[in-house]
Amino acid sequence: MYIAPQANMGSTAPQNRRAHARIKVSVPVEIKTDASASPIRAATADLSLGGCYIETIFPLPIGTNLHLQLSIETTVVIASIVATCDPQVGNGIKFIRMLPEDREVLKAFLDATRQAQDIGSRGAKASAS
Repeated sequence: MYIAPQANMGSTAPQNRRAHARIKVSVPVEIKTDASASPIRAATADLSLGGCYIETIFPLPIGTNLHLQLSIETTVVIASIVATCDPQVGNGIKFIRMLPEDREVLKAFLDATRQAQDIGSRGAKASAS
């Protein structure tokens, strides 16, 4: 009788719980919270269709609801929540809701950025040879 091994049995490596791969890209972002009248301006360290990481020395608490405005080809508005908090480093942000047309703009931006990064990394490898 065959018993299939269980995934990650005995493994101490953390599981990647992300549904979408993040790419390293700096995008200007404006963050608004219900608690603050003035927006916070920052930039992403990485970005995906499901979330981003924002570096800031004053991170927000986990569970804080956010209204993000990403400045890519246009302004993309996203309802979000703080998923992780790294003191004096930044926040992992999970995207909760966005308009379908904003999602399409973000997807097109990510696809173009990923393709440009792939071409750049192939060019760098070729010139190093």
